[in-house]
Amino acid sequence: MFVFSSRKSESAVKKALEAQLETYAGKPVGVQVRTAAEMQAVLADNPFPKAAPNRTVAVFLDKPPPADALAAVKGRKDEQIELGRREIYIHYGEGMGKSKLIVPAAKAGTARNVNTIATLAKMAGDL
Repeated sequence: MFVFSSRKSESAVKKALEAQLETYAGKPVGVQVRTAAEMQAVLADNPFPKAAPNRTVAVFLDKPPPADALAAVKGRKDEQIELGRREIYIHYGEGMGKSKLIVPAAKAGTARNVNTIATLAKMAGDL
């Protein structure tokens, strides 16, 4: 993840970054863009604030998760899942390493744990 400032729109930043990454990687690479305020909101909206931050992630998506996203979940054991604005929040009770959870709606996103989100929100706020 990168933290930077730009006067361009979210879609323009996304398009430019994806084009550069595709040139570099030789294949399409998806990019998620959030403002400093949106990163703060992701952190504030965490539905599992008392859970271990290293076992709680937000999966960042381009658009709101589909309303039926939870119905398609497979392999759920003790994980807790909640839908956000453009995120899917997951708390892995026993940790990600032991989880068999499959969230099809999260396939196009990228996940970061709450510790990382807090660091990125602070970095973005300091710009």
